[in-house]
Amino acid sequence: MAATNDHPGEHAAQDPIKLIAVREAALSVDEVFRAVGDDAAGGIALFVGTVRNHDGGADVDGLGYSCHPSAEAEMRRIAEKVVADHPVRALAAVHRVGELGVGDIAVVVAVACPHRGDAFDACRRLIDDLKHEVPIWKHQRFSDGTEEWVGAC
Repeated sequence: MAATNDHPGEHAAQDPIKLIAVREAALSVDEVFRAVGDDAAGGIALFVGTVRNHDGGADVDGLGYSCHPSAEAEMRRIAEKVVADHPVRALAAVHRVGELGVGDIAVVVAVACPHRGDAFDACRRLIDDLKHEVPIWKHQRFSDGTEEWVGAC
């Protein structure tokens, strides 16, 4: 029997970035999950970010996301860095823009790797870097009538 790392499925795929998008329409967890399906992946890590009903001790009624025209290209750049550093078989990331209500899905990312630990690590890196580096801004509206802009995701 060959050593575990001798199998091609133990390495990153040739073109693992399957889906990168910024959309105004509602996001589908199923679409993102299907996009990262890979027979060589033993683990898929998926993160879903939703609009919560509070922030900083205040009740949130809703919010709007807006982005710079380069947002999708920046998402791809970050995805490429994650792929370069992890044995990614498949990766997908979508972010919503426009008006969202409490409970709506704002972002979905998923990463498939040969092993679960790599999938968790790559997924965490993907969402954290997207949050800090992609030019997407959140405009929160609070129940008390105040509002606030928050930078990058």
